[in-house]
Amino acid sequence: MVIDELHRISATTPATGNLKYAVVKRSVMIGSHKTSVSLEDAFWDSLKEIAARRGVSLSTQLAGIDTHRNTGNLSSAIRLFVLDYFRTRAISMMMIGESRTDSPGIAPFAEPIEAESALALR
Repeated sequence: MVIDELHRISATTPATGNLKYAVVKRSVMIGSHKTSVSLEDAFWDSLKEIAARRGVSLSTQLAGIDTHRNTGNLSSAIRLFVLDYFRTRAISMMMIGESRTDSPGIAPFAEPIEAESALALR
């Protein structure tokens, strides 16, 4: 559960002054432990999308990432989880396409491997 958005840190490109990225620091509960994570909105939105696709709460998803992380930084672990999740989905979709065109007798994968499992296998 997200408790609040603490503050927004933004960076601008030196030449144009345009917003390059925005990091939002959020307080979250993982089990009974309160902590904060600093993530770009794209990663936060993707994390919420993954949790919804899997039918779990955001707190449950964060707890799973926290349990299986291989880095000391939770924000980095979340970014890697999101990257691995969508990378695995993309590879699975490519393999489905290849198996349909190259090997019609081989059944395509029904679901991609969960990124959480991919992190645990490292």
